[in-house]
Amino acid sequence: MIAPKPPRATNRGERTVTVLDVGTSKVAALIVLLGGSAGGGDPRVIGVGQRVCHGVRRGLVADMEKTESAVRAAVDQAERNAGVQAGEVYVNMSAGGLRSEVETVEIDIGGHRIADTDMGTLLAAGRARIDPGNRTVLHAQPALYAVDGTFVANPVGFHADRLGMDIHIVTADTPPIRNLDLAVRSAHLGVKTMVASPAAASLAVLAQEERDLGVALVEIGAGVTNIAVHLMGQLVGVASVPMGAGDITNDIASAFATRRSHAERLKTLYGAAITAQKDNHDLIEVPPISDEEGVEPTRVPRAQLIGVVRHRLDLLFGEVATRLPQLGFAGPQARQVVLTGGGAEIKSVADFAQGLLGKNVRVGRPRGLTGLPDAQGGAAFATLAGLALFAAEDRPDLWNAKIAASSAKGPVKGSGRLQQMVDKLRSSL
Repeated sequence: MIAPKPPRATNRGERTVTVLDVGTSKVAALIVLLGGSAGGGDPRVIGVGQRVCHGVRRGLVADMEKTESAVRAAVDQAERNAGVQAGEVYVNMSAGGLRSEVETVEIDIGGHRIADTDMGTLLAAGRARIDPGNRTVLHAQPALYAVDGTFVANPVGFHADRLGMDIHIVTADTPPIRNLDLAVRSAHLGVKTMVASPAAASLAVLAQEERDLGVALVEIGAGVTNIAVHLMGQLVGVASVPMGAGDITNDIASAFATRRSHAERLKTLYGAAITAQKDNHDLIEVPPISDEEGVEPTRVPRAQLIGVVRHRLDLLFGEVATRLPQLGFAGPQARQVVLTGGGAEIKSVADFAQGLLGKNVRVGRPRGLTGLPDAQGGAAFATLAGLALFAAEDRPDLWNAKIAASSAKGPVKGSGRLQQMVDKLRSSL
């Protein structure tokens, strides 16, 4: 066993952050270095860990012990690479009935110039409007601001009678969140924040201009496909489909009577979303499901394998096509779709999706991190990279900041959580 490295020396202002992607097929961890004397640079990866996970089904914890073991092993590997010990982690939530809604709140300004105190009042009023019921809020972030009905990027300094704000709220079922929280804490880690997977992946693969013009991110995981719609530069809707690339693997295993491990390999090496003429003549060898002596591998045309892949992709993108209009992704701004996640690595999947959805489609891979190893540079690690970027941005969140509604009644002081919230909001704008 390799001995742990001594703690890594950091410059003044630097801090380390640990992020954790708990998925259906794998658990991956990153330790990144933020801040420092350089300031403003991309987060730098200093530790990576990854383990196969057999304890999660459709993005939900199904076996607590196996999930905890995978989390512990992945983080331990990242700690050894980085030479630091992880404490609290940012962890993703990819299932649990992800749901989004937009709440609108307005306050009277009375014609005067909008100041920080007005922003504090607006934030507190927005916090008071959030009612998740029996669900749990993952994010509640300001999406759009309006001054007398006109959308503006930063309302501070404008004269107005009314100041409004749209709040994008992402919620999930409470039991799955508690189960994931327990699995992570059982590995002797604290949970700093849970982040919806599509929100994290969006940060890693979408360009700002795409968000401004309108784009839908489709993250194809092993057990769940998540959709995130962006309009006018903001995340405005999320949805999930309980289907993913793992279903393609299972379909191949069933169709050709082989083990899932063999089916995964066949999908990776020979799978595709579009057939070519030569695929009808190219034969591939399929290992048998049995270990008995005398059982020979079968040989099938590659086109037959691709047919199995296409059938599942038809079902998956049919569900995506149904969800997109429900999330408001329609009309002239609904032209661009970005695929990511492990399922986006299937050959020609972007062309297939473009033909079925009738939109421009590309595959998005993570960017914005320095030192990310090539092995973690593919679309399958978009959520992991996005979690690191989420931690680096430290975006204002109305719900998790625990702003008291009574704060709106008085002036905002220079100290305290509300002023910190306003300062963070202004810096993000």
